[in-house]
Amino acid sequence: MSKRSGLSTLDQIAKSKITNQKSQFAVIFDMDGVIVDSNPYHKIAIQQFCKEHGHELSDEHLLKHVYGRTNREWITALFGAIPDKVILQYTEEKEELYRRLFDKDIRPVRGLVDFLNLLDRSNIPRAIGTSAPRSNVDFSLKRTGTEKYFDVILNDTFVTHSKPHPEIYLKCAEALGLPNNRCIVIEDSLSGVQAGKAAGSKVIGITTTHPKEELSHCDLVIDDFVGLTTEKLVALIQD
Repeated sequence: MSKRSGLSTLDQIAKSKITNQKSQFAVIFDMDGVIVDSNPYHKIAIQQFCKEHGHELSDEHLLKHVYGRTNREWITALFGAIPDKVILQYTEEKEELYRRLFDKDIRPVRGLVDFLNLLDRSNIPRAIGTSAPRSNVDFSLKRTGTEKYFDVILNDTFVTHSKPHPEIYLKCAEALGLPNNRCIVIEDSLSGVQAGKAAGSKVIGITTTHPKEELSHCDLVIDDFVGLTTEKLVALIQD
C-alpha cells in the first residue's frame, strides 16, 4: 500500500513519474462527490453563507456556476471585484461552516475503500485532482482514512483555471508520468466531466450529484464503487 501522506511535493511527483511509466493506466479522482458525498453539505453551507451576505442561490445556479469551481471563481462571480483579503475571509468562513456541518456524517462513498485496495493490489497509480482548498482535502482524506492510497494529490493551489478547464487533469497526468489518454478520471460534476474529456481522458461519471441521464456523455456511469473492477477499467482504456 502507498505510504505517501499529505499533498504532493515536487520530489513525490518526480518519484511517481519514474514509478508509473511502466503502468498500463492510472485513475484520477475528483474529491467532492467522488471520495465523499459532500455536495449536500456544501450546498447548505454555501446557501447559508450567501444568505448571510445578502444572496439567495438556486439549485440551478449551484449546479451550473459553483460545483467544480474554485472558491475564488464563484465568490468573485457572485460578489464582483473584491480585495483578495475579503475573498480569503469569505472562503474560510464558508469552508469552516461546511466542515462543521459535515464532520459527524463524513464517510467514504460506498465501495470506495475496497476499490482503492483493489487498485493498490493491482499496482494501478492513483491521484486526486480537486478544486477544493487544502483544508478540505486534509479534512476529507484524514476523516475517511484514504490519504495513504494516493500517489499525487493536487488541490486548488496547483491551478490557475478551474474546471471545466482541463488544467487540473493535465497536471495530474503529468505528475503521474502518464499521458492523459492513459488516465481514467472519475467525476460527479458536469464541469469536471468536461475537464476530464477536454484533457483527453476517459471519464467515469458517478451519480452522487447528477442523475445518470445527465452523465450520458461519460464513458461509464456508476452509482458507487461497488462492482467496479480492473477489467472494466482496462476495457475503457482499450476502447
